[in-house]
Amino acid sequence: MSRLLLIRHGDTEFNSAERYWGHSDVKLSATGLRQAERLRDRLTAERIDAIYSSDLRRASVTAETIGSRHRLEVIICSELREVNFGKLEGLTFEEISQLYPEITKLWVEGNPELKYPGGESLNTFNKRVSDFASRLEKHALEETILIVAHSGSLRTLMCQLLGIELRYRRQFRLDLASLSILEAYPQGAILSLLNDVCHLGERD
Repeated sequence: MSRLLLIRHGDTEFNSAERYWGHSDVKLSATGLRQAERLRDRLTAERIDAIYSSDLRRASVTAETIGSRHRLEVIICSELREVNFGKLEGLTFEEISQLYPEITKLWVEGNPELKYPGGESLNTFNKRVSDFASRLEKHALEETILIVAHSGSLRTLMCQLLGIELRYRRQFRLDLASLSILEAYPQGAILSLLNDVCHLGERD
């Protein structure tokens, strides 16, 4: 069995909880840095064999903060980036619904033919996350792997490993600085923890 510790990056500047930043390389906020430290403290006693992260700073800084206690180099993977929202970057869902109603309909449906205007198609996004998943096959079954990325890429990875249709990915909730755990066996994966934020406490 391999254990996959799936971390969504911490809070960022520019109201990250309400806006879609995708490929935009926004930085962690002061709150996000504290959240990364809380994750680091929570995972100090964990045996971690490898750390992978999206190359966007909000993920890589979260990963480096956690990894500082384990003396592991963070392996940067552009495949773990959030989807490229193109012209939708930085907008709220309400703004997107008003400006691009047809795109919003396809988005809510999880239609794989969706292509964000000026951005990435869901098919392309799904393929690159799948390319990352193939990296995990080189690890021994008893290893624990930490993966720090974004809501979209993590939910897509979870669906792929659990054998769930990708159109259901939006039914997984992953809060900022949350921890989820997958136990991967040769026969398939088991979700043993989802969206745990107990390390944050009431202040964050």
